[in-house]
Amino acid sequence: MPRKALSPAFGFAFSPLWRPPLLLFASLAAMLAANAASAAEAPEPQTRYLWPDGAPQAQGEGDADKPLLFVYLPAADKATGAGVIVCPGGGYGGHAMDHEGVQIARFYNSIGVAAFVLRYRLSPYRHPVPLMDAQRAIRLVRHDAKKYGVDPRRIGIMGFSAGGHLASTAGTHFDSGDANAKDSIDRESCRPDFLVLCYPVISFTESFQHGGSRRNLLGDKADDAKLTHYLSSEKQVTKDTPPTFLFHTNEDTGVPPENSVLLYLALRKAGVPAEMHIYAKGPHGVGLMPGDPVLSSWSKRLADWLSISGFLSAGERVPVRGRVSLDGKPLSYGTIAFIPEKGAGPARSTVVARVRNGEFQFDSTSGPEAGKHRVLVTCMSHKVISMTPTLPEEMRLEFPAVIEAGEGERDLNFELKSKAN
Repeated sequence: MPRKALSPAFGFAFSPLWRPPLLLFASLAAMLAANAASAAEAPEPQTRYLWPDGAPQAQGEGDADKPLLFVYLPAADKATGAGVIVCPGGGYGGHAMDHEGVQIARFYNSIGVAAFVLRYRLSPYRHPVPLMDAQRAIRLVRHDAKKYGVDPRRIGIMGFSAGGHLASTAGTHFDSGDANAKDSIDRESCRPDFLVLCYPVISFTESFQHGGSRRNLLGDKADDAKLTHYLSSEKQVTKDTPPTFLFHTNEDTGVPPENSVLLYLALRKAGVPAEMHIYAKGPHGVGLMPGDPVLSSWSKRLADWLSISGFLSAGERVPVRGRVSLDGKPLSYGTIAFIPEKGAGPARSTVVARVRNGEFQFDSTSGPEAGKHRVLVTCMSHKVISMTPTLPEEMRLEFPAVIEAGEGERDLNFELKSKAN
């Protein structure tokens, strides 16, 4: 059965799946050299003490008693206005400052996000000291958002392992600030706008808990039932918990993936937007896992989630609904994508909705941003349910559209014709 030609535009793009080994190795060597050169040229981070005149409950005057931020800012031409506090893991007894700190900050900078690596206080400091440090970090970045080129409404917190426990605690225990505080930083909200949790410690009550983190954080109160319940993040989720991205591996025996699963289910129950990825292979503490073509892809999934969730752009999302017809009949089953025009900046993301029986809809959180787009309609089937194939291959139609910002939902109707008709 011949393929029907469609208008106004129809075409294919092919990506080769194989290349000669010599070319592959040459490309890999060039990539590694470029990465090394980029790291060598990267500026040293700024440092910022959370409390320059001394942290509350400090037990001494050493570095371990002075929580601070290492500030990594993206190039001005890449900056999206998003910022994230990064909490390295280490069981509340150390900091994995390189592969869960510096390398993560460089990744964020590569996608235009400002990163603030947090050196929080560790054992023998006990709860609530690490949480105080995390909350203060959020308040400080929000207070000085203009200085760092960050949007105060797009500041998240990320954590690995025990740092993931700290980040999740900050995402379930927060306040709007003290309006009467003498310190203007303390007047700011400490609620993060999003959470990124990588193989996180979550529960202090379940059989798969990480006992070392619990003991280091709680000391002689490690068996306090009320406190362990309070610091089990899956038990503290509410509808106000920020949108969350979760990454774990099935082979993790240090902090089993049940931690992420339990939190994800709690987020689902509370109606909080969440995305979770559990990879089959990989031990605990993998960081970005460079060199692993599968596991390293989690950072790309994170970048995609940040984009589609609107954290990489301050643009207004527009709710859109409408109808799509093909040759005078409702498009039975397909998709409609609004693709930002090239040059609009890397932060604007493509949004896609399903078309069923000719109708589609985007709400105010999932809709396209205001501006120029290419609209791509893909016909997946002429019948939603059919016993035999109805198309030899998918068909696509592409055309321009402009989405204007403003109040209310937009109605957009598309009447499409194939060239054959």
